[in-house]
Amino acid sequence: MSVDRDNWAGTVRYRAPRIVAPGTLAEAQRLVASSSKVRALGTRHSFNRLPDTEGVLLHLGELPADPVIDTGAMTVTVGGGTRYGVLARHLEERGLALHNLGSLPHISVAGAISTGTHGSGDRLGSLSSAVRGLQFIGPSGDLVDVRAGDPGFEGMVVGLGAFGPITRVTLAVQPSYRMRQDAYLNLPWQRLMDDLDGVTGAAYSVSLLTTWTAPAIQHVWVKSLLDQPIVTAEQLGAAPALRETPDNMNPFGVEGPWCACLPHFRLDRVPSLGAEIQTEYLLPRDRAVEALGTLREIGRLIDPVLEISELRTVAADGLWLSPAFGRDSLAIHFTFRRDPDGVAQVLPVIEARLLPLGARPHWGKLFDAGADALGPLYPRMDDWRDLQRAYDPEGKFGNRFIERHVTGPRSG
Repeated sequence: MSVDRDNWAGTVRYRAPRIVAPGTLAEAQRLVASSSKVRALGTRHSFNRLPDTEGVLLHLGELPADPVIDTGAMTVTVGGGTRYGVLARHLEERGLALHNLGSLPHISVAGAISTGTHGSGDRLGSLSSAVRGLQFIGPSGDLVDVRAGDPGFEGMVVGLGAFGPITRVTLAVQPSYRMRQDAYLNLPWQRLMDDLDGVTGAAYSVSLLTTWTAPAIQHVWVKSLLDQPIVTAEQLGAAPALRETPDNMNPFGVEGPWCACLPHFRLDRVPSLGAEIQTEYLLPRDRAVEALGTLREIGRLIDPVLEISELRTVAADGLWLSPAFGRDSLAIHFTFRRDPDGVAQVLPVIEARLLPLGARPHWGKLFDAGADALGPLYPRMDDWRDLQRAYDPEGKFGNRFIERHVTGPRSG
């Protein structure tokens, strides 16, 4: 199978001498065992050089999903290359659900959990927080199984692919639930700044979309459980609901199963804008209002290269390299136009404002901060580095991106 070297938006070309999509698990194991350098490639949703390798870039999307449900443990175990949208439909058909989904159902399970990808909701952890077990291919080609409670498990879930290609993932499931998604307009900035908790906690999942010089937050997407009161535009302080839905998005104002309401975009359509560059930072909740204010101050610099920013909330978790480790967070996302030079100019300005407030970048999106700056933001960073070296002492699964942004150069 031919695998594209570009990310899905066409804004990053991954560097690798070979890209291989094995048809069997045994073939994947042999490739890992016989290669000096290996990285895993998922559904190509990374906006940085995380997948790069000097050896084999291994795409496991050809391996079967083979979902296995354990109703006693309330878990599902599925192939790591499976797209969340495919898994979600499988679960819904059996009366089950995940606690949350990302805005794009197109992303692979292994890729999403390995980078700390999240949805939105004050009480909802990232997609990684649902992981109860992992199977990956170790440096020798052997399969390694780890489960919640095993030593170091919390360090491996958001593992950046540095422990080996993930072949199977076990996720917590729950009974299916129904929702509706409503979209409101023009929420005043001051309303959000005065009552951030009230706005983001108004429903199961709330997303705010805006530019930084706009006089009001342009869109508020509210995803509500049907067994709870539906918040109105008047209660939010926003303008009446928007009913018209873009063709590539799940519909507004319509009741449906969780899997048709939590993602913003439809699995059978190209998501978002297509040709774009994405950046995101997770701020501690107690610095969120300050962060919004400082970005408003530099909005005139950001908006010329920006299509839209999205504000979402993520509950704290205990995963060592999760951007939400140990703290409830506000995620500030930037969808930039396909303007690499313009983005390169504005990115350091954004980081200069946000990193002193404790911002942690999303591992799968574009950022500039190096290991020296990011290390102090993660209390278990040194533990993660030690754990990764113990599992991969020769650095088979490392690359320059991980050295630059996570571990620093390997020695010895």
